Amino acid sequence: MQAVFDRSYRRLVGQVIGLTRSRAEAEDVVQEAFVQAVARREFATMDKPEAWLLTVALNQARRRWRRGRHFLGLLPKLTEHPQRHDSAVDRVALLTALRALPAPQREAIALHHLADLPVAEVAELLGVPEGTVKARLSRGRAALLPLLEETYEDSPQEARHA
Repeated sequence: MQAVFDRSYRRLVGQVIGLTRSRAEAEDVVQEAFVQAVARREFATMDKPEAWLLTVALNQARRRWRRGRHFLGLLPKLTEHPQRHDSAVDRVALLTALRALPAPQREAIALHHLADLPVAEVAELLGVPEGTVKARLSRGRAALLPLLEETYEDSPQEARHA
């Protein structure tokens, strides 16, 4: 594995930069490809390990690009100006509570509930099984409930019903 790394790493990063347009991003996806290679027993016997690594790195870069594109699509929904005062309070409370969640739960909730994506599409986008997305949604909603209740217990009654 070390010999493949020494021989291929710089060349792979150079090739992936063309897709990512970022050296740091290219290094990340190439490193992720090597991590996947370590987990595969058959990697040591492959005829063209560098080609396999390049394919994995490019797929990883594409997956990150698609995920980023979907998150950029969320920005208008999260930043558009609410029409009523109580929706502004709700929006701030929700965004504050979401920041307290672990990233996987936050991503699942944002994509499913804020971007209105179906569970199957969220699973594909995140590269996890649908059951994992459902579990993250369930755990995330359960974790949000006390955070949001705490926010509303601390806020004046008028702010909630203005």
